[in-house]
Amino acid sequence: MPFEPAHQADVRSQMGRDLRRKAQRTVFDARQKLTSSSGTRASFDFELLDEYADSRISGALVLSVMFGILALFSSLWVPLFAAAAWAGIVAAANVGVVFACRRFKRIHPSQFNAGRWTATFITVETIYGVAWSLLALFSLVAENQLNLAVVMFAIALIGIAANAVSTRTLPGATLMSTLPTALTVAIDLAVIGGTLNWSLAAVTIGGEIFFVYLARQLHASELEGITHQAEKDALINELEEARQMSDEARRHAEQANIAKSQFLATMSHELRTPLNAIIGFSEVLKSELLGPHNVPQYKEYAGDIHSSGQHLLNLINELLDLSRIEAGKYELNEEAVALIDIAEDCRRMVEIRAKAKGIELSFTYGTNLPKLWGDERAIRQVVLNLLSNAIKFTPQSGKVALMVSRSTDGGQMLSVRDNGPGIPEDEIATVLSSFGQGSLAQKTAEQGAGLGLPIVQKIMELHQGRFDLFSKLRFGTEVIATFPRARVMDALAPVVERKERLQIYSEADGTRG
Repeated sequence: MPFEPAHQADVRSQMGRDLRRKAQRTVFDARQKLTSSSGTRASFDFELLDEYADSRISGALVLSVMFGILALFSSLWVPLFAAAAWAGIVAAANVGVVFACRRFKRIHPSQFNAGRWTATFITVETIYGVAWSLLALFSLVAENQLNLAVVMFAIALIGIAANAVSTRTLPGATLMSTLPTALTVAIDLAVIGGTLNWSLAAVTIGGEIFFVYLARQLHASELEGITHQAEKDALINELEEARQMSDEARRHAEQANIAKSQFLATMSHELRTPLNAIIGFSEVLKSELLGPHNVPQYKEYAGDIHSSGQHLLNLINELLDLSRIEAGKYELNEEAVALIDIAEDCRRMVEIRAKAKGIELSFTYGTNLPKLWGDERAIRQVVLNLLSNAIKFTPQSGKVALMVSRSTDGGQMLSVRDNGPGIPEDEIATVLSSFGQGSLAQKTAEQGAGLGLPIVQKIMELHQGRFDLFSKLRFGTEVIATFPRARVMDALAPVVERKERLQIYSEADGTRG
């Protein structure tokens, strides 16, 4: 079975978790809809009924006052005992509604049964509505039924409106608390007769339809608001879960990075010890210090061992430097250094390799460049890596130009330009990443681990500088390392201080005068 990269395994694992989460959410939504009395969610039913209960409880006192006012108003046309009896019955029915609502408020959401509580509320609202409908009995005790008709119409319309608004989150309760009143009053008005009373009966039925419709619209609006709130809460929960997963992944990544850095540092140190012996003895064999070899090929083999050991030692040193930088333990040994002198030394070190490939290596620099405040060893490593890369990938008889000059912001910059094959634009990010190699490096026989440019980047960051890479296919590559203005040690202008002559000489001159 082929080995699957870690990042692909993480992607597959994340996709699997997302699919499972979606399936669980779908099953949960279906279960909520099946247990809901409104066809939405059981949790939505609880919030709607909770809103209904709050509305009824908070309006209990106001409704009681309203019953008293309506009874006093009705007593102008009907006997006081009849008005008071009607108000008392309606108030008692309202107390039953409030009592049911208070019972509901005391239960825990986990014990909520949507169907049972919906039926309970509709039952008490039906009793409440029937109590309101006793208003039609006023016509049996009133002396002037013509004037009473208008009074009953007004009281019925007030009751329908008040109950429709109070029960807006429970459509069944709205219907049952208003329909008995509307029907009995409309029938009573129709029985009394007359154009006016028939018109009032029609308006009563129209008012019932309108307020029931209005209550349903308010219910839909409330349900939409609850749905949006639930979606927002779900999104917040998902974001919180994603944040926790991100923090956990970051902790794992940091631990893995620390373990990797410790492993690289330990292994690099352990490997360098035997490598020094291999390089030393192979150099002795290659130079035939203990006498010539009987077989000429042995000298060639010793040279191969020596060059391979040197290459491996360079890789180990790069790994050690990178691990130290990433672990934050790469400390700069800063001093005043001349960038031109470092660049010239590095040019001489790679000049032999350039001549071996027939590459023209040129060096230009600005005049009167002051020194830099930086780590000479680190800056030398930057220049060597950039020059080595340019020579490595420049073909036979190519050109490599090294330039040191002032930057536009007053700092100093080092530029290495070649006329090699260039780097595709989509590979530049890969080349600048740790262990990243472009297609050209993979095709050529040149060896490397892809650590040179990342180390250059990190060294420039430690110097608060910049590193830029510009490349175009078939035209070549230019890399620029820029040191900030703050690290340039410009010479200060001489301080000229005008000193007055000593007072004693001034007095002496005055005496002579």
